[in-house]
Amino acid sequence: MWEASPMQKAGASTGWYASSASSASISSTRASTLINEGEYTKGGDWLSYVEERFGGFEPRPPALGAVPLIAQGKDREAFADFYKYASEKGTLFYAPGEQIKRVRPIWVCTAPITYTGQASLEREIAELKRHVPVEDAFLTSTAPASLEVYRRNEYYKTEEEFVFAIAEAMRVEFEAIVRSGVVLQIDDAWLVALWDRIGIQMGMAAFRKRTQVRIEALNHALRNVPEDRVRYHLCWGSWHGPHAFDIELKEVVDLMLQVKAQAYLIEGANARHEHEYAVWDSVRLPEGKLLIPGVVTHSTDVIEHPEVVAQRIQRFAGRVGKENVIAGCDCGFGGRSHPQIAWAKLKALSDGAALASKALF
Repeated sequence: MWEASPMQKAGASTGWYASSASSASISSTRASTLINEGEYTKGGDWLSYVEERFGGFEPRPPALGAVPLIAQGKDREAFADFYKYASEKGTLFYAPGEQIKRVRPIWVCTAPITYTGQASLEREIAELKRHVPVEDAFLTSTAPASLEVYRRNEYYKTEEEFVFAIAEAMRVEFEAIVRSGVVLQIDDAWLVALWDRIGIQMGMAAFRKRTQVRIEALNHALRNVPEDRVRYHLCWGSWHGPHAFDIELKEVVDLMLQVKAQAYLIEGANARHEHEYAVWDSVRLPEGKLLIPGVVTHSTDVIEHPEVVAQRIQRFAGRVGKENVIAGCDCGFGGRSHPQIAWAKLKALSDGAALASKALF
């Protein structure tokens, strides 16, 4: 017999479920049911916030002439003129007229990895709770696979040991968030975004094997956390570019579903991935699991009509069950959309969810 989980119960008061990962002020998000603090407490960066929370690493400047990973890949090669223009004009993310000036250091592991961010995490949780009832809140953290990207290992014997050491350190953060009563959301954009950078050269079998190890590392970090307190966000990176070489969901959906989470967040509203609702014609969402597809997107400033949002919701509901769908965003809006656009999209999300609720319930 199906029983509502804590995440579902939190959304039950509005019939449909609207999930907000906006970087806007949470105090005004009245129509959304499950919200977070917009990553303000992380400085708006889902990767660099951990720099002060890890021991065992030392920062080093990139080698002279080295091309950062985000500036590599098949998409960059095929659309080189576009990327040169967009990088110069600052339009890959929401920074019009600005160039990307900050160069990330390479964090080199030279000692056992430890978690030292307890005080920062406590402040983060307290700030969220100050604004949002705990039963309505989620807090984001980052998967080991994505944290590995800007890091190099000079301490552990193997790459696998290194990834599992990152996972063991992040276990402290994951467990603390859940102990606080807040739902944990794990963001993992780099897991599949690396297909464009390294996967195409490796081939599908080798890339899937590599991905499998990272999924196992994440599950190692989640071993003490109840699944119904975890959401897992998989995306293809959120820069404003062609994304013509994104790996297809059908190639990795089985790996995603291995993550010990109750809810899975995927892109479903942008032009590259909207068609992938059809994946669920042949893939069964496991019993007791939830799907949180994006039904509004950061990838365009065009505001989705509520009817479009409702249609997208109903497509997923018809495939995995209406009680198993939470309406969400493709990715966070902060750093990708003007706040006025983000708020309008969140309203469209809420209005479209209400239409879908009326049609389905």
